[in-house]
Amino acid sequence: MADLSRRSLLLTATALAGLAVLPVLAKSPDLTVKTPSGRAVAVSVWKAVGKETGRIMFSHGAASTPWKYQPLVDAWTKAGYSVYAPLHVDSTDHPDRANFQGMASWPARIEDVRALADHLGGPYIAAGHSYGALVSLCLGGSAIAVPPEVKTPLRDPRALVSLAFSPPGAGMGFINAGDYAPLAVPAFIQTGDKDVPPGPGGDWKSHLLPYDEAAPGGSRYALVLDGVDHYFGGGICRPELPGPVQAEQLAIAAELSVLFMRAYAGGDKPALASLKDRLSDKGPARLTVK
Repeated sequence: MADLSRRSLLLTATALAGLAVLPVLAKSPDLTVKTPSGRAVAVSVWKAVGKETGRIMFSHGAASTPWKYQPLVDAWTKAGYSVYAPLHVDSTDHPDRANFQGMASWPARIEDVRALADHLGGPYIAAGHSYGALVSLCLGGSAIAVPPEVKTPLRDPRALVSLAFSPPGAGMGFINAGDYAPLAVPAFIQTGDKDVPPGPGGDWKSHLLPYDEAAPGGSRYALVLDGVDHYFGGGICRPELPGPVQAEQLAIAAELSVLFMRAYAGGDKPALASLKDRLSDKGPARLTVK
């Protein structure tokens, strides 16, 4: 089974690698939801190819936008997942960005995902990258500080699992030691050994803080990809980067995220067996579980 699984992964990675270098075009919003305050939130929607397996609510990175994550979206929709991605107020594409400077974007992001979750009305997968990964982990139970006007807990019981691509670590903004510890759902946490935060003393391992702080026995996975930076070389979040796109590694991350979702959000036993078959403490894709 191990040889077959690795062969399947290689074929999938090769196919997805081609997707990662295609031109990326802006996408018009497909849906608008409103927060309790009446603020309109534009949502991009990509429907599952074929029968829908589940729904993903995806939160983009700071200053980015949903359409800049097309390689991940394509992998997920082809695997049977519909993707719903709000345009947050800190995005450079958002018309009201100037009114939400600094940490004012944090409570607004919480409002965005709560409004969208209420619209979806049922179980979903919480996913995100960077700042958006923080959102996905909070929906899964992590307890990051919020202004007093934001209702807590941030945990949404409709969030079945959390997918967190390169979440911020302690000291990166407003996260304190122990904030990730209450994580209450299975989680898939990804980083790379070139994913070094800006500033003196930055360490890529800081992105693994949610994995390190989560209690053992809760089906939390950490994926560390050799040679991968915060943006997969411009494959996600910042397609304007000169690259080269780390397409093969991005395809591996997408493939493993699909196995994780099928296993823990869908109860797929063969997917779980295949995911566990990929566990390894050596590169190029180090996958561990606790």
